[in-house]
Amino acid sequence: MIAGIAVAAGAACCYEGAYVLQALEARRAGGGARLHASLLGRLIRRPRWVWGTALSGAGALLQVYALTLAPLTIVQPVLALGLVLLLALSSAVLHEHVGRWELVGVAAVVCGVAVVALVADPGVGGSGDAVGVAVLAAVLGTLTALPFALRRRVADARLRVIAAASGDAWAAIGLKLVADALDRGVWLPALLWLATAGLAGFLALTAEMSALQRIAATRVAPVVVSAQVLVPVIAGPLVFDEPWADSPAERLVLGAAILAVAGGAALLGGSAAVADVIAGGDEPKHDVGRERQSRERRDR
Repeated sequence: MIAGIAVAAGAACCYEGAYVLQALEARRAGGGARLHASLLGRLIRRPRWVWGTALSGAGALLQVYALTLAPLTIVQPVLALGLVLLLALSSAVLHEHVGRWELVGVAAVVCGVAVVALVADPGVGGSGDAVGVAVLAAVLGTLTALPFALRRRVADARLRVIAAASGDAWAAIGLKLVADALDRGVWLPALLWLATAGLAGFLALTAEMSALQRIAATRVAPVVVSAQVLVPVIAGPLVFDEPWADSPAERLVLGAAILAVAGGAALLGGSAAVADVIAGGDEPKHDVGRERQSRERRDR
């Protein structure tokens, strides 16, 4: 389990580094008024965005490996440690002020992850209940695809944030299924689940990059990072039969720790300092929300 935590921490560093590179290029790509896959067509011609995507792919490989060593209940909260890295980057590189709420967020994430590592059962769950996986896929898949299906009728960028959160959550669950299939030595299901996770990640990335052009990162990140922690962790015991802990008291402590991680991640994601790192640190980011909202009202 210790190895799983270490590998998941490495995946977190890859993901957050990739997020910085990708979001910076998305800001500069323009064309965020409507949701089109062509946005990625423009981004893929930008070397820094491609490097960010490659770094994200490395994070996904590390996450799959971590999920063969530790359960979702542990791996997903550890991934939230990447936001602490973003805050450190903000302070060291951009000289942003780290305030009281940022410190509260760091404490919540670090303490929550520590409690999860100490209390959670180290047993890795199985491939999951077929009906539960199907229901989960239907719900998250619908929420992910919704803004793409309604893009000509509904221009509300908040749907893109929901799609990004749902797609990232399903991608995490898909990687869990990939890890389980690889652990059993069945390659075809592993490839199918990998394709599903890749599609969910692609749609989530398109929605998130588009949302970041119109909504401040301080509003996008809290929703996305909270969903990345909470949805897969809740799915662990309900769908994949992952045991949480031995006693009811330990389960309550574990649940509180997971909520602390999600809350701390939301605080850090909503921090102006972290948002400045996400947006690249070279333009006035804090007015993006108002600018995009006014444009959104004109588009409706």
